[in-house]
Amino acid sequence: MKIVVGTRGSKLALSQTNWVVDVLKRNNPHIEFEIKVIKTKGDIIQNISLDKIGDKGLFVKEIEEKLLNKEIDMAVHSMKDMPSNLPEGLKFAAVPKREDYRDILVLKEGYKSIDDLPIGAKIGTGSKRRKYQLLKYRSDFNILPIRGNVDTRIRKIKEENLDGVILAAAGLHRLNIEDKISYYIPTDIILPAPAQGALAIEIRENDEIIEGIVNSLQDKETEIQVKAERAFLEGVNGSCHIPIGALCSISGNELKIEGLLGTENGSKIIKKSITGKLKDAKDLGFRLAHMILEEMERDEG
Repeated sequence: MKIVVGTRGSKLALSQTNWVVDVLKRNNPHIEFEIKVIKTKGDIIQNISLDKIGDKGLFVKEIEEKLLNKEIDMAVHSMKDMPSNLPEGLKFAAVPKREDYRDILVLKEGYKSIDDLPIGAKIGTGSKRRKYQLLKYRSDFNILPIRGNVDTRIRKIKEENLDGVILAAAGLHRLNIEDKISYYIPTDIILPAPAQGALAIEIRENDEIIEGIVNSLQDKETEIQVKAERAFLEGVNGSCHIPIGALCSISGNELKIEGLLGTENGSKIIKKSITGKLKDAKDLGFRLAHMILEEMERDEG
């Protein structure tokens, strides 16, 4: 039996996919796996900010088409790149254990933390979620738009004379370059993107054979967190045009979801949390979204 796995071609995407394939190979030594690299719109258009070239799905649409056409049998994505609703005929298989969900700073030599940075420090990020939360903490920062893969963004510190760039911790861990991390940003300064650090394994809806094979990767705690955070994303009708953050933490049989929503220009940012039972993860995500949207509307009114 041979399984074809679709992925983007960046170093990080390949590293994630190789990890998934290695684990599946160990659990299924009789199966042959082939990795197929697929270029997405988000990979091809590198010189325009994400919110100007489309919506969530920029890094997945072409891969999903190949999955629906049966050119590949499964796809590995970063869960935070996934739109809140999947195309008809596709579903998520089991979710593997989550990597570190925090955002980090890679800083210019000589700086160790966010508080070392001088007044007016130049920080690179293409994310409104990161930009406006960081400005709430340090309004003096000069936030500059950057895009590109992990290596490219780190290089821009020298090339564009930046004081630092913000990236997801998970990416640097998966690439084994965590030595480049200068500072882990606490979640009370920057709440991560919904499902940041988790992987999405997408399959066709009725493909029970592939689903059974992927089930060996399942991490129940991650699955609950992803369910709650993605319900929040869906509840606020999230896109890459507005700042959205969510984080679910689990303690015994209880969970807490923190959610954040901002206006497109960051003039208003609302952050709230909700607690409840594990079994209600999805419902709690929707309820938190409703609470925040209600407050947004009240303030606008």
